[in-house]
Amino acid sequence: MKLSLFTAFFLSLSIGMASAQSHKIPVIKASALSVNIKDDNDPVRQNAWTIVPAEKLDVYNTSAKKVTFFTDKESISFKIDPKVGEYNFIILVNGKDTARTQIKYDAKAPSRRPIAYLDTLRKAEKYNYKDNREVPKFSYQSMEDPNLVKIRKDLKLDSIAGKGNELSKVFNLLHWVHNLVRHDGSSNNPSLQNAIDLIKVCREENRGVNCRMLATILNECYLSLGIASRHITCMPKETKFDDCHVINMVYSKDLKKWIWIDPTFDAYVMDEKGALLGVQEVRERLIKGQPLVLNADANWNRSTLQTKEYYLQYYMAKNLYRLQTPLNSEYNFETSKAGKTVTYVELLPLDGIVQSPQKSEFTGKNSGVRFVNYKTNNPDLFWTKPE
Repeated sequence: MKLSLFTAFFLSLSIGMASAQSHKIPVIKASALSVNIKDDNDPVRQNAWTIVPAEKLDVYNTSAKKVTFFTDKESISFKIDPKVGEYNFIILVNGKDTARTQIKYDAKAPSRRPIAYLDTLRKAEKYNYKDNREVPKFSYQSMEDPNLVKIRKDLKLDSIAGKGNELSKVFNLLHWVHNLVRHDGSSNNPSLQNAIDLIKVCREENRGVNCRMLATILNECYLSLGIASRHITCMPKETKFDDCHVINMVYSKDLKKWIWIDPTFDAYVMDEKGALLGVQEVRERLIKGQPLVLNADANWNRSTLQTKEYYLQYYMAKNLYRLQTPLNSEYNFETSKAGKTVTYVELLPLDGIVQSPQKSEFTGKNSGVRFVNYKTNNPDLFWTKPE
């Protein structure tokens, strides 16, 4: 039976619409640009992906068989069939910006399993405790410095820290900064990078800052109360990378040791007996497979609790390969100003990729800041106790 021209056209249109609907691209919503990702049965990786609506197509390459993307609003999962290879979806940001995203199977994609990072860290176990190449003396600004006095008074830190012992004050300030300023790893750094101005801009613009700025705020708060502290940049083996993490190393006079303090995740680390650990101790225990305990309330932005498996055995195992810290722990260290000199010290394992020059200098073209960097293989020089 012949179909009329109209009937044929209508049938064709209906089939086309049905086909289009069956291939409709999924959409998930987001209001923040950071995305958490879970590959197979591995722990969820926090802030593993940044949404970039300006990209024509943002591709996530993986060798996993199941991938889940978690925005701050929704999630989407795909069972990956290597024969299909590509899975497309859209992330709708704040109801208006569309980010076309693709999960693409790639058998050669690097493994993101925790064991891969732990293996790399184990190969970086060896240091040279006899390395006596020059490393200048570390310094900690006096709490009587006018700028630190202003921080203490304006932010009412005596009240926030409380009247308890030293560790009580350390943890009260940690929790306060974590709860006051949210973490946003994709944010641009404000031009003024000190505790008062960073807190002010976050309040006025209802925004967050990255881990480096959070550690900067907390570091200045500690210094203002006479607690020796530095921020420490924890980096992977590669010299070019798109993710690292910045925490605080705080010296406890009562314990006579450095302790691990992380304002991004409101985190600190202990051994199986509850003794607080420093960065070097955590690194050594990860390498040797010794027990580690993460505080039970460690969390990201008061919304996602952290696990030891993700935070230590995966994320920090990746980022404890190389460590870098300012030589002078002081107010406004991170703010760029033409003619300013900032000095860093980097601790490298013996199998580090770039061991020389031991001292390097360069001046930023845009900032006019002179950067000086010292390298050492000797942890004893890097972890020198404050005088």
